[in-house]
Amino acid sequence: MKLDLLLLIAAFVVGTVVAELAGAVNLGTALAFGQLTFAAVLVWVLVKRP
Repeated sequence: MKLDLLLLIAAFVVGTVVAELAGAVNLGTALAFGQLTFAAVLVWVLVKRP
């Protein structure tokens, strides 16, 4: 459970940082990409649960 939460937080942070480094126009745009990666990892976490 704690690992899943850590994965979700890491996905959000990594998605935001990668978007910012890739040249996002502003922080809001980078955070939107962070939300997309968060959602993708959330779906993965929910599907893999027994």
